[in-house]
Parts: sequence; C-alpha cells; structure tokens
Amino acid sequence: MTRRPPALVWLLALAACGSPGEYGEDVGATDRGDPTARAEIPRIVLVTHGQSADPFWSVVATGARDAGAELGLRVEYQAPGTFNMVEMSQLIEAVVASRPAGLAISIPDGNALASSIRAASATGIPILSINSGARVFRDLGLRAHIGQPERDAGFAAGRRMAEAGVTRALCVNHEVGNIALDSRCAGLEDGLREAGGSVRVLAVDLADPDDAQQRIRGALAREAGIDGVLTLGPAGAVPALAALAMLRASGGREATLELATFDLSLPVLEAIREGEMSFAIDQQPYLQGYLAVVLLHKAVQIGALPDGVIRTGPAFVTRDNAAEVIRLVGRGVR
Repeated sequence: MTRRPPALVWLLALAACGSPGEYGEDVGATDRGDPTARAEIPRIVLVTHGQSADPFWSVVATGARDAGAELGLRVEYQAPGTFNMVEMSQLIEAVVASRPAGLAISIPDGNALASSIRAASATGIPILSINSGARVFRDLGLRAHIGQPERDAGFAAGRRMAEAGVTRALCVNHEVGNIALDSRCAGLEDGLREAGGSVRVLAVDLADPDDAQQRIRGALAREAGIDGVLTLGPAGAVPALAALAMLRASGGREATLELATFDLSLPVLEAIREGEMSFAIDQQPYLQGYLAVVLLHKAVQIGALPDGVIRTGPAFVTRDNAAEVIRLVGRGVR
C-alpha cells in the first residue's frame, strides 16, 4: 500500500507549484501585488473533512471567501484528499505550526482528532468548530460551534416523515462512523419512534454509486414494510432516486413512498420541484463558512468568541420553495 507523505510536505509542494491543490485553496482576499502587504493581512484557515470540489463544501468555501473579501482577510481552505482522519490530523498540526490568526475545523470524529485539536487549542490561536462536532467541541477545549445539531435535524426529519404517514424508514448512511451522520440516523429513529415507527440503517459506499443503487433497491425490494427513505447527503440521494424509479417502473413500489435527503444539490432540488422527493434538510453551509471567518476575525480584534452552538439549521426545502433555492444554487450560495 502506497503511503502519502505528511500533509506539511504536500502543502510545501503545492506552494512551490504556485497554485491551489488538493490540500490547500486560498479563497480569501489578498494583495498579490505586494508581498509585504500580503504578509500583514490576517490569515484565517478552515480545515474540514470535505473537499472544496464537493458541491456541499464548495458552498462552505464560498461563504468563507465572501467574508474574507468583505473584511480584507486571507482565507485558506484545507482538506484531506479523502475522508481520512490521520491526514486531517496532520493538516491541523501543519496549519497550527504556520500560526494563522484564527482556525475553524470540522470534527467528524472527536476521538481520532482529539490530540491535534487539544494541542491546537493550547496554543492560544482562536479556534472554533463548524459543521460537525456540536456534541464534542467543548470536551476538546473549544468554546463555539457553528452548524446544525444533527440529532435534532434527524428528529425533525422523522417527525415530518411520520406526519406524511411513514411507519418504517430506511436511513442510507454513506459514512458509518462519522458521528454527524450517525446522529442523523439516530435522530430520525427518535422522531419516528415517537409516532410508533422504526428505522433501519443501510450502509453504502458512494465511491461506487452503482453498488449503492443496487443496495438501496435490494433493501426496498426485500422489505415491503419500508415506506420512507432518508439519505444523508445529495450523493446518496441520486442512487436512491434511481433505485426507486427502477422499482416503480417494474411495479415493485407504489409512488407513495416518501424519499428525502439531507443537504442540497441541483438534482435534489429538481427532484423536489418535480415531486419525486418530499423534502431536503438544508443546514445552510454558506453561513457555516461565512460566520466562522467573521467570528474568528472578531476574536483576533477584541479577543471575544460566542459561547455554545450557533445553529444554521435545520431549514427545510420543499416543493413550495424549491424554485427559489435553485436560483440561489446558481449563485453558489445554497
């Protein structure tokens, strides 16, 4: 098995190439004509587990970029090449060693990232968490988290599905072990159980969307009692849509099965607009990136950060507002 060099080596190599790469993307305002002025511009860094090429994380990066441009900051976005906690820990350590003015991190696995986050917190650099980590950020020495409480969002999805008549749901989890996604399924179960329903978790690998589609189709074909499906991201919603369409075409499923997802993409929004999906849960990722930069900038200026969770969701996109959200997707802010 080929091992990648440490994240710091990658970062230096990318800097030598003179352009953003897999491990680093400068998304903020800079003065490229004056190296001295550039060095004096405060630098805020985001280190997350999601690549900025991903439609979801690109919106987070856009929010961070916009805040940086408005405030005159340098903003960098860093992520491992894949969902890899060892590489993410190395990235956090490399960024901290470069002494940014402020740091925002996602925490998909508190145990795996605990050592690097606690070490980062001990340096005195203003740090907050975004997106995932609402349940563990305090334990790791951080004061503030920006994002959507995932169990609460799953619970809201479960209640909404129960109101639509769902009694047994399939929760399609594409990253079992990611605490945020596991919490979404747990919340869904809580919400449905309140109405007497139940949930089964189905693990899929979105690196192989055809296999994911077959797994979803097989579960729906075998288990006649399932009348609702919740996917945990847009990339999982697409194979679920295809699986359901194939089953309906073959007479294997009635059109009343409820399908919903977390997070947004153009295919998801079009499916909602056309009535092929019931709803999507929007955690408003633009605000996660934007607010992180704004709050860290204030922490640098006056030494103050909020205390606790700043909620950016859940917000729901339904057939009633899908068209307007599609327009905003075109601008890269939803």
